[in-house]
Amino acid sequence: MGESLAELERTQTQILERISNLEISCASLLPQSTSTPTPIPTPTQNDAVVGGTEARLSAILKANGVSDFSFKRVASDYYDWPLEARRDALSAASVHHLCKSVVLVNTQAQSSVVDCSDRNNSKYYLVVVQYTARFNAEAVKNFLYSLNEGKIAKKKFNLRLAPEETSIQLTGFEHNAVTCVGMKTEIPVILDEAIQKLNPDFFWLGGGEIDLKLGIKTSEFINVVKPFIVSCSSST
Repeated sequence: MGESLAELERTQTQILERISNLEISCASLLPQSTSTPTPIPTPTQNDAVVGGTEARLSAILKANGVSDFSFKRVASDYYDWPLEARRDALSAASVHHLCKSVVLVNTQAQSSVVDCSDRNNSKYYLVVVQYTARFNAEAVKNFLYSLNEGKIAKKKFNLRLAPEETSIQLTGFEHNAVTCVGMKTEIPVILDEAIQKLNPDFFWLGGGEIDLKLGIKTSEFINVVKPFIVSCSSST
């Protein structure tokens, strides 16, 4: 069962990325395209000097009053494992407590929307969902339409998986390492409501490096990240 869920997740990600890449390729043919964000500095070696990614992110969390969190290193082939094996490696409460963070781009945003300065109407969003759930982009579209009180046409919201290079540029983290703490850009975060309802309320997500995972108490995550909480998934 775990292997089939993992394979489904990989297939869904590949399909979304192909759709996103096609849309962005078409948009690049239009004049004055704004699909590419303003260049953002890439991480420097300074992180290593102060103790690495774990130390940097830990300092950020502690400075914001977070006390119930943990970092764990995993094997290099972690993402080849079934979800049950990943759960055991992290001592997670269940496979449903394993989550991922993905950067989405609004491919139909108004021409004036080119960055993340307006969290209610951003060019990019970072969504946190469970590995065992199927992401519902239409639910996020409807949420953003309502959030803007219908002042922006619904057709101006079309969320797709951002290209990997864009995700790295915005967050400073590689694929499978993306986390909501210490990003290069303050991307608005959307937390799937199903994660908030998990029991116990402690979930795992990327930790800034591919082999580093962050576990955190849900209420403290919400307090520090201040995400929009949206019901945006269904069970697989």
